[in-house]
Amino acid sequence: MVRYKHRYIVVEIQIDGKPIHAPLKLKPYVLYEAVIEKVQQLHGDYGVALIKPGFMTKYCNEMTRIALMKTRHEPYRILASSLPFVNTLEGKSIALNTIYTGATMRQCFKFIQQHQRKHLNQAWSKLRTDDERKAFELAVMDLTMADPNNVSNT
Repeated sequence: MVRYKHRYIVVEIQIDGKPIHAPLKLKPYVLYEAVIEKVQQLHGDYGVALIKPGFMTKYCNEMTRIALMKTRHEPYRILASSLPFVNTLEGKSIALNTIYTGATMRQCFKFIQQHQRKHLNQAWSKLRTDDERKAFELAVMDLTMADPNNVSNT
């Protein structure tokens, strides 16, 4: 039996014209399709054939605009080189910034937790009531995985 090594890439999605603290309605499959399309443009059929078997969007947080993508170890550089060129998502002008690349999901989630804690501390002062703060904290610190029905892995 063969063990496949994976790489997990954490990206931050920045949208032109929207405030940093405004939530982003994003389905993981939309991000998956946009990345595959850009890999097709940059690396052709060869690039798509390399990354598609192990590529998956695992996590998207609407509040902090963080996404976690999984790919196989060998072609992860093709994926990583294509991410900065993804500039539209559902007709919106965006920028994808790679903020962390890890070998395990556990390490990526540790990094995401630290990153989201910083985001929470920055936004904490803008909220007025304790109920708003508690709801915002639950939304920001939500580390549940993406819905498997909306994620494509083939």
